Amino acid sequence: MENIRIRQAQAADQRAVWACVRAAYSKYLVRMGREPAPLHADYEALIAQGVVYVLANEEEVRGVLVMMSWERSLLVENVAVDPRFQGQGLGQVLMAFVEQQGRKEQLDEIRLYTNEVMTENLRFYHKLGFEEDGRRVEDGYHRVFLRKGLR
Repeated sequence: MENIRIRQAQAADQRAVWACVRAAYSKYLVRMGREPAPLHADYEALIAQGVVYVLANEEEVRGVLVMMSWERSLLVENVAVDPRFQGQGLGQVLMAFVEQQGRKEQLDEIRLYTNEVMTENLRFYHKLGFEEDGRRVEDGYHRVFLRKGLR
């Protein structure tokens, strides 16, 4: 991967973060019948909190990650890869970074959730060793909760 790295997002990245997330989730609009939750996030505030990371080269943002410590876990709120770059393993690179950060912070596990109609995501996370931890409706979204131990 040519000069691609993961770094903490800066205020100047806000527009690129939004564009990447919008592009990544657009395929789910019809399937869900509504906008996915990540399209309603306040990326300006999240970037200011220091919980947004970008996978980027010098020219463009190719992926976005939103994660934060929560109890003894690392909570992944969002993983998005621009559709132009999907299928190149960038999602795996972002998730490996999550795991690395969780181990560095000596946390017990990684937690995340996805919508039940995002079946590609469920397969992806299961392939990475995540186990389903429950399903419930939150804010009108049918979510599947997953976890992966770090110990």
